[in-house]
Amino acid sequence: MAGKTSAKSAKVTKEAAAKKPVLLSGGNPQIAKGDGDAPVQAYIAAMPGWKRDVGRHLDALIVRTVPGVRKAVKWNTPFYGVEDQGGWFIAFHCFTKYVKVTFFRGTSLRPVPPGESKHKEVRYLDIREDEQPDEAQLVAWVKQASQLPGERM
Repeated sequence: MAGKTSAKSAKVTKEAAAKKPVLLSGGNPQIAKGDGDAPVQAYIAAMPGWKRDVGRHLDALIVRTVPGVRKAVKWNTPFYGVEDQGGWFIAFHCFTKYVKVTFFRGTSLRPVPPGESKHKEVRYLDIREDEQPDEAQLVAWVKQASQLPGERM
């Protein structure tokens, strides 16, 4: 009888482990690639600690600023796009000490977001635990970015 209980416990433990996302380097959640809101919400729910609040805030801000925004998770990163623009305009990703917001056509935004990239048009905004980004500026960047041609991936 003990063997059955142990086998059952092992199965329950294995199923629970399979459902809990693995945190990759820097605490970035490993979420299966998928289209729509569900994988994005799974990513946000798996973000560790204070980063989860940043993810929720970014998602709500993007949805509020760009009605009908398209969502997906690719490469363990939430992506946001506009159907008619042909691609993605923004994404965010967890690192150890910050959440990196990626503007794929960032050099076209005014003012240009502060973080430089090795990719010509990409710019970044890093959000750290004790920092509050300028909300009005973030909304302006999201709005501007959503009106530019998207990045195909």
